Amino acid sequence: MTGTRMADWNPGTYHRFRDLRLRPALDLLGAVGPLRDGDVVDLGCGSGTVAGALTARLAGHRLIGVDASPAMLAEARGTGMYTTLCEADIATWRADRPPALIFSNAALHWLDEHAALMPRLARMLAPGGTLAVQMPHQSRAPSHRGWHRAFVRTCPRQPVPDGPDILEADDYFDLLCPLGAVQVWETEYLQHLPAANGAHPVRRFTESTFARPFLEAAGAARETLIAAYEAQIAADYPLRADGSALLPFRRLFFLLTV
Repeated sequence: MTGTRMADWNPGTYHRFRDLRLRPALDLLGAVGPLRDGDVVDLGCGSGTVAGALTARLAGHRLIGVDASPAMLAEARGTGMYTTLCEADIATWRADRPPALIFSNAALHWLDEHAALMPRLARMLAPGGTLAVQMPHQSRAPSHRGWHRAFVRTCPRQPVPDGPDILEADDYFDLLCPLGAVQVWETEYLQHLPAANGAHPVRRFTESTFARPFLEAAGAARETLIAAYEAQIAADYPLRADGSALLPFRRLFFLLTV
């Protein structure tokens, strides 16, 4: 959904856990205050999951969706919620005119060099505009670290892919504080993942997002990689009697008003 060079996103697999992925976006949107005149940009809009909530909460503003995935944009177009949809690499995208809000849910963690990226986005805003961002902060948890470890064991001669990662909360505060009024916070969601036929639920949750670079790099060893990952996380996330699992999932949020 961003500028990361991988095969296109699969909306079907991504939407298996639509409600769990939507809740942090709604929490972020709920923290956005009144806006001045200007566009609302859904940066890394994906399939348009947040479009309905953005339209309802911010009526009267043009809604611009930006994403690099043609498959996701086709889904977003079907919502009928966007004034304009733009296929672009969000790492280099620039607004046509200063927006009142740049809203980015679970997208910017795929990009590098946040120390330059976040100020660049802030500089696009209209005076009094807001940059609202939510990103997973889960890379050190067994659910994510397990893909690194399984890949090293399964594909020892291949370079280990770079999975998405972000800075610490206080780093974002220090980075953004000179630019305006900033709030930074983290929330850990206890996600109840339903039983998945023939798969560990945590694998199902991660394989459509964080694990994509590892699964693509594994090539013919993909199934061996998956088996190694599942064997590894079984102890970290034990299955419940009904085959479901609990996954504590940490997310980082910030609001910057310039």
